Order: sequence, then C-alpha cells, then structure tokens
Amino acid sequence: MHPSSYENMEKCRDKYLTPAFLEPRAQVKVLDIGGVDLNGSYKPIFSAPGFEYAVADISDAEGVDVVLKDPYYIPLATGSVDVVISGQMLEHCEFFWQSFTEMVRVLKPDGYFFLIAPSSGPEHRFPVDCYRFYPDSYAALAKFAQCQLIEHWVDDREPWHDLVGVFTKAA
Repeated sequence: MHPSSYENMEKCRDKYLTPAFLEPRAQVKVLDIGGVDLNGSYKPIFSAPGFEYAVADISDAEGVDVVLKDPYYIPLATGSVDVVISGQMLEHCEFFWQSFTEMVRVLKPDGYFFLIAPSSGPEHRFPVDCYRFYPDSYAALAKFAQCQLIEHWVDDREPWHDLVGVFTKAA
C-alpha cells in the first residue's frame, strides 16, 4: 500500500468517525474489502478499542476473515456493517459496479463507506488492472447503487493520484 492511500484512509476516519458516530455503538464493525495484507494494511487505523476490524478478500490468506468465493457477493447480512472500506481494489475488479453495489448492500443505513482508487499510475496487475477512476465515476456509482456520495477528493501525489470517496446510504 502506498503512503498516500494510508493517509487518506486516516483522513476519512478522523473526519467521519466522530464521537457522535462512535458513542451510540458498543462496537464499530469495519469491513475491509480486498484488504489482504500484501504490502500494508489499514488495520492499524482501526485498532483502537471499540473497533471490530475484518478483512474480506478473494484470497484465503493469513489475516483474511471472510473469503469471497464469489468476488461479487459478500456473505454477510444486508445492513450489517457500520463502516465499509476499500483501497486499491476497485481497479483490479473486472465488474467494479457489481462489487460497489455489494459493498453498499452490507452497509448499515447510517454507516460510512470509504473508497480509494487510483485516477492514474502505471499498470500493476493483480491479477488484472482494468481501470482508473475520476470524480464523475464515483458520482455515477452512487447513482447506480442508490446511495449518496458525501465527499470526494483527488490526492495529487504521484503516481496514483488517489481518488477518495465517502459514501452513505442516508439520504
């Protein structure tokens, strides 16, 4: 994981997971989609007491809590996760709109979904590298999945120019 991605996920946590969000919950369930630790993990960002961090991935690797037999289906109940996060996964997903819709499905109505994907950068197959994303793509995904894009920004650091999006189901 590149440093800008980690820092952007910290910014999302710090801005949106406020005491008003955290206090009514005994545990905040965080699901990291595509979060197998190949070269870094978001887990330290969500390691404080009160967070329950789980990784879902197509890989049955160490640290993966939910193995996705189908990359377009998360075997969790609808509306069961407080915070869904995903970074540097979407560009490797052939049918990213299906994955996005599924991540929104498992999100609680008052939860947050933090998404980071590159808007530029070199090809890096794992096992494929299909896309780069621009701000309009996040707006289109929100419209498609019937959720709300609260905020987005592009981190101008080379080479990835991370596109960061914050989504919710709340209208």
